[in-house]
Amino acid sequence: MIIAATVNEQLKHVDSDEPRILIVGAGIAGITLAQLLRGRGMHPTLIDRSADSGRMIGDNRAGYMLALMPMVDPIIEELECREAYLEASVGIDRYIAHAHTGKVLRQDHLGDLLADFGDYRGISRSALLDVLTGSDCPIAFGTTVTGLSGDGATVTLAQASVGRQRFGEQEQSRGQEEVLEFDAVVIADGMNSRTRRLVTGGPAATAMSGSGKTSADGSDKPSSESAVDTTWGGWVCWAEADDDQDAVDEIWGDGFFLGIYPVKGAIGVFLGCPDARQPLGSRRFAAEVRSRLTVMTPRIDACLTAVEKAEAPFFWPLRDSRAQRWSRGRTVLLGDAAAGFLPTAGIGAGMAMESAGVLADELSALTTGPGAFAALERFEARQRSRVEAAHDNSRSLARLMFGRSGLFAFARDQAFRFISIRTALKPILQLLESPPKRM
Repeated sequence: MIIAATVNEQLKHVDSDEPRILIVGAGIAGITLAQLLRGRGMHPTLIDRSADSGRMIGDNRAGYMLALMPMVDPIIEELECREAYLEASVGIDRYIAHAHTGKVLRQDHLGDLLADFGDYRGISRSALLDVLTGSDCPIAFGTTVTGLSGDGATVTLAQASVGRQRFGEQEQSRGQEEVLEFDAVVIADGMNSRTRRLVTGGPAATAMSGSGKTSADGSDKPSSESAVDTTWGGWVCWAEADDDQDAVDEIWGDGFFLGIYPVKGAIGVFLGCPDARQPLGSRRFAAEVRSRLTVMTPRIDACLTAVEKAEAPFFWPLRDSRAQRWSRGRTVLLGDAAAGFLPTAGIGAGMAMESAGVLADELSALTTGPGAFAALERFEARQRSRVEAAHDNSRSLARLMFGRSGLFAFARDQAFRFISIRTALKPILQLLESPPKRM
């Protein structure tokens, strides 16, 4: 259960010989790390810029549906929330690939393929956060980092002050700032956060079709991060659950993408299109996709209808980001702040949880003083190559998934008939076969 607790209220529980750890961002990575450390007898300080838990979990910009690979199972076990996790999710067994016309190309049993490693389950982001927070998860809401100095241990925090009502929502403004010292600072509040930019120095983007990397100001100077802009995005909404809650359906179209992902009691729908088509609107684009499909299953029909009827569905720009260095002094990046994933491989949340587990190992052995430098560098050395392997896989899949020409779509459909699901998932299976060693 999420409990609102100010920074100072959380710091009161830190013993004099215990390291002071600040975790910025109460998303999947931040909450997983905080709860692991708390389970090991530590008292990290967890903050989030959201005004309250309702906005933190309920905001559609924070994500919808997730498919979690078995790499999260050790985390679930350590947090002793397996029963709640199983209750809040559905087991995914089948993957159904459709041609760009809607015809079924093949059906594979992912459950059998992954059974040796653990569970593959669908869950909504809000339900996962409920599971991870358990019975006690203090968070300082409306709190942001406005400055990092020295080796990152000196942090300037601002607590938002809530003002008058405007357009049905509460206004927030920066309140009084406070300067505090921490032994380690974990930035886990996303790839587009201001806090992350205090560490990386700012975003640098490269188009997927491009070959060079440019800095944030457009020059050729080396940048502290790289990014891919697929020039695609998509509308996200919910459809009603059906009788096939163990199955994921995807249509890799010619100028569109339709993904259908089950969770407990609902189906998450993602309808992708090139950025240039976004002004058409979700309703008209869904109708256009419907008219181009020659095979229409009841499930596809229901999901397109859900997009057509959704009121102002969130449009998710498909961009990613990768920091060239995670740790700097006593500050480290975690989750999307280190590597913000494209959703193409469905592994970003799983890698964030796995990384939180590895970082928890290093921080658990931390004492007060300069030891954080080595601990954070060890974490990066242990986990970075694994995260970047999964990140590369997501980028590679994006090049195949987001095609615009009918000829390319036809050739891709033919290839689907011969490429085994084991071959397609080889990079993921390699990660599962050699999990990081845990303390």
